Amino acid sequence: MVDVVSRLTKLGKEIELIKERNRKVEIDKAWETSYSRRLLLIVFTYLAIGLYLQFIVKLPNAWLSAIVPSAGFLLSTLTLPFFKGLWVNGLYKAKKSPRQAKA
Repeated sequence: MVDVVSRLTKLGKEIELIKERNRKVEIDKAWETSYSRRLLLIVFTYLAIGLYLQFIVKLPNAWLSAIVPSAGFLLSTLTLPFFKGLWVNGLYKAKKSPRQAKA
């Protein structure tokens, strides 16, 4: 009986560890897909390219020119979910694992 209680206690702890890991994964996923993250990346991209063009390349209108790559990044982040959906529904599901092919 003591062994059963010990095993149940151990299983309960393992379940709690899994739940905690899942919470962390959910938070990470929410951050990865958040508009806050995208906005920060766009701002940092703009600043980095603007500084590069201003001080290294010494391009006239460097800050105006820095908008182009930042806008490109914005467009890529907005269209990636669409293309991911196409990939998941089309290519990924079409490929069968060796186990599925035998069934």
